[in-house]
Amino acid sequence: MPKTLHVVQDGPVLHVRLDQPEHGNAVTDAMLDDLLAVLDDQDPAVRVLVLSGAGDDFCLGGDRTEFAGHLDHDPAGGGIRLSGTKARRVCDALSGNPAVTIARVHGRAVGAGLALALACDLRVGADTAVFRLPELALGLPVAWGGLLPRLLNEVGAARVRELVLTGRTITAEEALHLSILQKVTTEADLDAAVTAWARPVLRRPAAALRVTKALLQSHTAATRLADASLLDGELMAAVFAETHGTRRGGA
Repeated sequence: MPKTLHVVQDGPVLHVRLDQPEHGNAVTDAMLDDLLAVLDDQDPAVRVLVLSGAGDDFCLGGDRTEFAGHLDHDPAGGGIRLSGTKARRVCDALSGNPAVTIARVHGRAVGAGLALALACDLRVGADTAVFRLPELALGLPVAWGGLLPRLLNEVGAARVRELVLTGRTITAEEALHLSILQKVTTEADLDAAVTAWARPVLRRPAAALRVTKALLQSHTAATRLADASLLDGELMAAVFAETHGTRRGGA
């Protein structure tokens, strides 16, 4: 069983919960490995996958302490590049999943947490949920798991530019307006909202559902043209190494 996740399969529905609440479900390499193992070994009978978070928050983003440790071990950024590759694979496995993926968001979804949610087909959030992209303020590029091209596709360039450059907090209602979420409800009603989406999906013919998912993914990917998110790991490693090195040098 994965150490960082709580995974339960209920017939054709697979529930995957980020399960490190004491750390705000921050994304570590161990969590990425666990997610890849679950997604790679997914039962073909699964028709709906629900991604959620334990504790007070969905996910507070990537573990920057682990990033710093990677850099201490390899100043050239090899560990960060490897982590970036894993992040890309996880988000692609969610967006390209043959099952319909549903993000169940509560509390805070920050940085990498927003990326994981955005990689899902459907996203429902509690009315108290908030979203933020703090990367620039932390001296990092928005380069994790293909987040930027997905945001541009879902939200639009002008609004994404403002959100990335200011790093301001986005409420659930604004996230709904921006299509970051497709539904907002009370936290108590989140499970009911997920069930309301899952129920009709489970009645759809399996072959038609699988092909429709593939078509949606194909047409969405086509709008990205040259997808620079393939360079996410390289960009993150280069910028983090420079920023971390500068701070160590006292500049």
